[in-house]
Amino acid sequence: MMNEEASSLSWFHDVFISSVEEDTSKSFTDHLCTALEQNKIRTFRDGEICPKRLKAVEESRVAIIIFSMNYVCSTWCWEELAKILEYRKTIGQTVLPIFFDVDPSVVRRQSGSIAEAFAEYEENLKLETGEVQRWREALTEAANLSGWDLRNVADGHDSKFIDLIIEEVLARLNQKQLNVGTYLVGMDSHVEKVNSLLSIGSSDIRIIGICGVGGIGKTTIAKAVFNLSFHRFSGSSFLANVREVAEQPNGLIHLQKQLLLDILMKKNIRISNVDRGIMLIEKRLHHKKVLVILDDVDQLNQINALVRERVWFGTGSRIIITTKDEHLLNVLEVDEVYNVEELNNTESLQLFSWHAFRTKWPVEGYMQISLEVVDYVGGIPLALKVLGSFLFGRGSKQEWRTTIEKLKGIPPNEIQEKLRISFDALDDTEKDIFLDVACFFVEMNKDDAIRILEGCGFFAEIGIADLIHRSLIAITENNMLWMHSILREMGRQIVREESIENPGKRSRLWFRQDVYDVLAKCMGTNSVEGLALDLSKLKTENFNTEAFAEMPKLRLLQLNYAHLLGDYKHLSKELRWLCWHGFPLKSIPTTFHMENLVVLDMQHSNIRVWKESKLLKKLEVLNLSHSPLLKGTPNFFRLPNLERLILEDCTSLVEVHPSIGNLHKLVLLNLQDCKNLKNLPVTISNLTSLENLTLSGCSKLEKLPEELGNMGSLKELLADGTAIKQLPFSIGRFRDLKSLSLGGFRGSPPKSWHAFFSYWGSSSKCPDSINILPASFSLLRSLKYLILKDCNLSEGAIPSDLGTLVSLEVLDLGYNNFCSLPANLSHLPHLRTLRLRKCRMLQSLPELPSNLEVLYADGCTSLQSLPDLGSLSSLLELDLGYTNLSSLPSNIGGLSELVYLTLHHCTRLESLPELPSTLRKLNLEGCISMDVLSNLSKLEELPSLMLRNCDKIVEIQDFEKLESGQSVHLEGCNNLSNAFKQSVLQGLPNGGELNIFLPGSTTPEWFIHQSLGSSVSFEVPQLTDHKIQKLIVCVVYAAEEKFYGECSELADADPFLNINNKTKRIKWRYNPTADGTPIVPQDHMWVGHIPATEFGNLLGGGDDVEVSIEMEKPIKIKKCAIHLVIEPYEECSESDDQAVIQYYHSSEDDDNMDGDVSMLDMRGAKRSRDEVGPSTSWSDEEQDPKWPTDEGEGEGEGEGEGGGYGSYFKLFPKGFLKKLYGEGFIKKKN
Repeated sequence: MMNEEASSLSWFHDVFISSVEEDTSKSFTDHLCTALEQNKIRTFRDGEICPKRLKAVEESRVAIIIFSMNYVCSTWCWEELAKILEYRKTIGQTVLPIFFDVDPSVVRRQSGSIAEAFAEYEENLKLETGEVQRWREALTEAANLSGWDLRNVADGHDSKFIDLIIEEVLARLNQKQLNVGTYLVGMDSHVEKVNSLLSIGSSDIRIIGICGVGGIGKTTIAKAVFNLSFHRFSGSSFLANVREVAEQPNGLIHLQKQLLLDILMKKNIRISNVDRGIMLIEKRLHHKKVLVILDDVDQLNQINALVRERVWFGTGSRIIITTKDEHLLNVLEVDEVYNVEELNNTESLQLFSWHAFRTKWPVEGYMQISLEVVDYVGGIPLALKVLGSFLFGRGSKQEWRTTIEKLKGIPPNEIQEKLRISFDALDDTEKDIFLDVACFFVEMNKDDAIRILEGCGFFAEIGIADLIHRSLIAITENNMLWMHSILREMGRQIVREESIENPGKRSRLWFRQDVYDVLAKCMGTNSVEGLALDLSKLKTENFNTEAFAEMPKLRLLQLNYAHLLGDYKHLSKELRWLCWHGFPLKSIPTTFHMENLVVLDMQHSNIRVWKESKLLKKLEVLNLSHSPLLKGTPNFFRLPNLERLILEDCTSLVEVHPSIGNLHKLVLLNLQDCKNLKNLPVTISNLTSLENLTLSGCSKLEKLPEELGNMGSLKELLADGTAIKQLPFSIGRFRDLKSLSLGGFRGSPPKSWHAFFSYWGSSSKCPDSINILPASFSLLRSLKYLILKDCNLSEGAIPSDLGTLVSLEVLDLGYNNFCSLPANLSHLPHLRTLRLRKCRMLQSLPELPSNLEVLYADGCTSLQSLPDLGSLSSLLELDLGYTNLSSLPSNIGGLSELVYLTLHHCTRLESLPELPSTLRKLNLEGCISMDVLSNLSKLEELPSLMLRNCDKIVEIQDFEKLESGQSVHLEGCNNLSNAFKQSVLQGLPNGGELNIFLPGSTTPEWFIHQSLGSSVSFEVPQLTDHKIQKLIVCVVYAAEEKFYGECSELADADPFLNINNKTKRIKWRYNPTADGTPIVPQDHMWVGHIPATEFGNLLGGGDDVEVSIEMEKPIKIKKCAIHLVIEPYEECSESDDQAVIQYYHSSEDDDNMDGDVSMLDMRGAKRSRDEVGPSTSWSDEEQDPKWPTDEGEGEGEGEGEGGGYGSYFKLFPKGFLKKLYGEGFIKKKN
């Protein structure tokens, strides 16, 4: 993280060479220095070991480290290396490693010959462990930097190799790097992604956009990318603040001059006008490979003046444009757009902490309150930086909380000024739209918001689109308006500034106390355009309608669960939006001026009868959902332009007014769960614009109008759970229908079977089958989703031309009674999902479409065989649980995309064929005929294996090859062999995370630290030259018998670990990767292997640690044990060395981990206790393994009673365990 020192530092040397010249051969170093000097590069090369070398390190712009086999044998080199890396971080020194005669991975891990020399040197010098560790980390860090391996570059020829070094050094020296500031949290990921989009190695000319809201870090990312890549181009230019500069007199000309000056390195470039500048740029740069960055562009003319045409630049050139407005990038037709995402919770907390505390994590006692700040601010770097700096040095928590409350209402000026740049660039209409959204419409349906704003006279469609392009608002996946909290507060602050002292003079009111004051004290004025009050979770308040008399311009009004007393004539005639949930009156007063309303939302109202007699010709949306007293709908002649009518859950509604047929603009009608609605008017068939009709849950609705097919625009018909006895014949005319759902269709057969059959031609259908389907699907060619679940369909009820549904993507036929499916099912070219769950009569499947991705046939208890599955090259999920299959097709191993395979409770299944290597989850629970699980050798990446209650299972062949296994469930597998259980408990060869759950009641004796109950304490031994490779936990548990009978059907319990390092005052939580813990009365064991990558350096030598295990009732923990696996440094993996940890310091306030306290779990994500993911456990009742004898220690001997667990100790040098734990822990061999 380079700080401001770098920008003002004067370099005395260009290059410093760090090496042991005897290793690298004097000739190589001589040749390198000569070449540097010939290129006028000032080089420090003093072979003498003296203090001035360390001074020279600080004074050098570039440091070249020449790693050789003996480099690590010099303590002076160690200190020199540590200094170099320190200056890289603090003053921006460039570090270039060269690997002369050693592999970079050997240096990174300090293995091989280097390890031997290192160990010998450490012992001889009696060095402090902390100092040694610092130097080890320096070696690893340096070896991870980008550099050269002499053995692989330029074929090992010194001269060619040196030429490459000179080229790189010159590139680094010739241009001053941009200052990217301090604390660049998350920057590496951004830079990597942008670099991948740049594809610098290709010869084409690429334009890349970096887009995002103000303050998100676009400029910083662009600077970092520039610093990393500029030396690869013959010229480069970073044009900062393009928007601001362009607004100045002759601003575009100035930018054109700067572009040419940066690349051509020539002054006195004369440009009289923009067109002249364009001509010069094209003429002078068309043959040059350049990197150009335009920062903060907001107008197309800026792009046109600087980089409009790709042919202006040479092959291989790269243009990067940062902007808040993605529309500009689309107009320019850029190659790629990188949308900058907010920092995640962990990164946000780190960035905030760096500025608030000047440390990576919050100081002791401030974790929770810091999490609250981060949760409020979100992941915008600018906001986190400013808020963190604002809180820096503010000592007491009370002061923090007071500050936070103030910030919620009034953001600090610097944030506002930065973010208001985007707002100030909007026109007046866009500003109004932005402020309306900020104050009232966040999380409102976009289409409804546009309707309201259009009704206010704004060009909302265009305005919303422009705000999206400018990254000021966004649209969620469910079509809701979204605005970042900081932007929303900025908009609200702009409104506050309209009248600081008197809220009644502001244009918009949303803050509850302000609204109270204005309504209670009649403070409203002509300025008020919008007012929102939501009392849904508070005590109902009464206000007088006269409070609105002085607000004639009021157009937006929300009064959820408020009561108004008095004459409604005082309310504004200009209302466009009225949201009044819990409207208290039985009918709407006749004096209420509603003639300009566009959206009327009165959900949960007490309205019984709609008596409105006025013509509401502007009303487009009427929502009276959840009004339990409403018996009838309005007379729709008074609502001629209605487009959306929502009457969901109006449980007293018994009729729909026949005038509904005159609503020629109606596109949505929702009558879901109107349980007393028995009929629909015939006129409903006249709704020719209707696209969505929802009747689901209308349990007394028995009939649909015969001419329903006249709805030529209908795209979605949902009629699940009705009492409809037959569908109208005209349903076959829905040529634009995309979704048809008749799930739970429980009607009875029609009275006139002959007429029905003769029309549909369905004489082959079973007499007790409900004939809900047409005889032909041939006209429903637009249908994508067909849901016929639980419709009592018998054999022959499905039309034979099912294969004509050429657009069908999802087909759900579950819970029906047919024996077979149409043979032409394979003709459905777009079918992705086929659900056949619990079709208990289904005996076989036809050939399936090759594009199928998901097949659910679980519960098809008569299914005994499968078709050839080899052609299903796209299949991702296959669920065949509870079927009667005894085998699987042999070519299932060829399903190259299969991820999830579920075969639970296939009681006849005895073995498996070879399975595809792509599997990530295999579920064989309850496969009671299987005794040996084989053919898993290819499943190296299988993280989840479920074998619960496979009572005959003795072993899992090739278990050790499951390199990525994270959870293995063997609960109820009571016949596992001793040998297999012992091998399972040891974990996997890769030492990664593994959670095993199996029967058992005794913790193995090789667990050093054991305890009855749910917690165990231990002291971490002094590690000297060793480190913890992983922590193993063993827990014995069972359901308490007094609860078991009552709770046997409860959902799985969730176990987790709390680890409390009392010495360091650090707490962290571990959630095992698992699939739940079944509630059973038998003793089971959970053995969890937790690699060091999960806890990093949280555990150190001499630390006093307590581990407690929690599992929900009725699970009781009987015993627990902990074992630390310790290895010499050279045996630990690279990932262990680079483990990143996240934790919080404990304090008196957070010693108790109960309650909804947000924490950082060991994976770095912010979680609250109720978000903890599921976990599972395993057990074993076989003979427990014993301690190895002291004779076998470190040599793998004496396994005898140890049953193979001596492999744990082969890594330890002889005598190490005695030294570590003392004589008492080692058993003597008999």
